[in-house]
Amino acid sequence: MTLEKINVLTEGSQPYANATLYLIDASDEFMTNVRPLIIVCPGGGYGFTSDREAEVVALQFNAMGYHAAVLRYSVAPARFPTALLEVGQVVLQARANSEKWHIDPDRIAVVGFSAGGHLACSYGCLWSQKWVAEKLNAETEQLRPNGMILGYPVITSGEKAHHGSFHNLLGDEYDAKKAAVSLENCISEDVPPAFIWHTWEDGAVPVENSILLASALAEKKIPAELHIFQHGQHGLGLANWVTQSRSGACVEPPAQQWIPLVRTWLEGWRKHD
Repeated sequence: MTLEKINVLTEGSQPYANATLYLIDASDEFMTNVRPLIIVCPGGGYGFTSDREAEVVALQFNAMGYHAAVLRYSVAPARFPTALLEVGQVVLQARANSEKWHIDPDRIAVVGFSAGGHLACSYGCLWSQKWVAEKLNAETEQLRPNGMILGYPVITSGEKAHHGSFHNLLGDEYDAKKAAVSLENCISEDVPPAFIWHTWEDGAVPVENSILLASALAEKKIPAELHIFQHGQHGLGLANWVTQSRSGACVEPPAQQWIPLVRTWLEGWRKHD
């Protein structure tokens, strides 16, 4: 495996923002060395990026045969749309270096958990807006994501909102902009297919966030797969001992099934537009 750290700094970025690529080495023994790229956006309420949803998640996708990247995006006091533009930087560089890094430029997915799920879904919803390409000095089509994988995502700024995430994201513009980043209202035909999972018992980011998103995707006929597990608190990560929290929480065997489920989903996504 080759590790490649790339610069993602853009307008409003914090100096620590970066992405690390986890690239599976090419070999003459493989039928194909060109692999999709999975960009992982950890959660953390837009206040930090959680280690429990970062490298250990990327390595899961490596084990499935995909290249992966972990984006340590800018959080508060950075404000919207800085983190979204940093996702765009990773997508742009992946496509620009696709031959060098053996990346399939037509198979780039964004993955996010909790507030990172809001970031990944924001990118999936807003990438085609003219202002995004202008700020990144890019052609819009270069920014296209081909899929989204969202774990217990923050979606709505309405009744079922995780308000802390939106306060960190918007700061003093919370009241003025919160409706614009309530993603169930941002779905267009440009949004890529989605895999979504959540738990019914999530007490921090209510399951209605994922249900609202799935309903909005269905209205626009965007392909999606939604899994709701009955048990499990917020922030499960892999839901096993690998990402168990220091308090001993976040181990939930049934929810561990999201990993083989997303593997199956990705195999179909890899083969079909």
